[in-house]
Amino acid sequence: MVEEETKQKLGGNNLWKISSILFAVLFVVALIISFKGGVTGNIIKGEVAGEKLTAYLNTIADGTVTYISAKDLGSIYEVTVKYQGQDIPVYCTKDGKYFVQSIKEIPAATAGTATGNVVANTAAEVPKTDKPVVQAFIFSYCPYGLQFEKALFPVYDLLKNKADINIVAIGAMHGEYEHVESLRQISVEQLYGRDKLFAYLKEFDANSDLGACRGEESCSSKYLPAIYIKLGIDKAKVDAYMIKSAESIYTQQTALASSLGISGSPTFVINGVESQVSRTPESIKQAVCAAFTTAPAECSTTLSTGSASAGFGGASSGAATTSATC
Repeated sequence: MVEEETKQKLGGNNLWKISSILFAVLFVVALIISFKGGVTGNIIKGEVAGEKLTAYLNTIADGTVTYISAKDLGSIYEVTVKYQGQDIPVYCTKDGKYFVQSIKEIPAATAGTATGNVVANTAAEVPKTDKPVVQAFIFSYCPYGLQFEKALFPVYDLLKNKADINIVAIGAMHGEYEHVESLRQISVEQLYGRDKLFAYLKEFDANSDLGACRGEESCSSKYLPAIYIKLGIDKAKVDAYMIKSAESIYTQQTALASSLGISGSPTFVINGVESQVSRTPESIKQAVCAAFTTAPAECSTTLSTGSASAGFGGASSGAATTSATC
């Protein structure tokens, strides 16, 4: 994640020079979103936000920056600009007030184990237990959180009877609708069990139309009932649990994240140790399996080394996995 000082308002005096931002983007595979409190909810059109961002970049660039296009990524806009002959993506919030610095790709040569799946850091440091406790801390509408969940699904299916694999809410950085969705997911798990939660998440994460609703009830009501019916979930029970009981669990989960110093989504924790892994099923599986005192036979199963797309939808990204967070 990015520290608060890396979040800057467009038009502020302490932004990075455009040259450093744009040239860093040549190595970019993703971005870090860190703008708590920076989104007003006053969404403007992507073209308007893009032109506003371009106009600002021109005030600090050592050359002309030209607006090309804007793409809606769900919680942010990806704005493509031309600078020194190159088309470069930069990013801004949907109210057009903030942009977000990008991060560099982790070089494959330093990507950890011999398989190249686990990013170098923590596998040797995670204490081994008979039943590892696995926690994925997620903002429910974070595109990179959803990307991680998609990679986690096959691992859960493979190891759910061997490891304690959990989705943990961090909070709601994108808006109240993210809080509501976390309450819904907590309610599904509490009423129907973790298998049902993961079944729900598979449907939720893959539904681009539902993601575009951004929690607007008149929109989400078109898609949620179909998921409930498919999975045998009683909407009335879920709604009642969300009102009466889910908030206290949500508070416990967000307090846990805060106590651990976790504020970025996704953050992956195994046996109490934060673990950096590539967002592929095989990479996550290897990290979990390394935390067993004695790895079960399931760990010999090879999972996909492909990465899912960030955000809603089921398509593969077809690109290197990233360490980008919300």
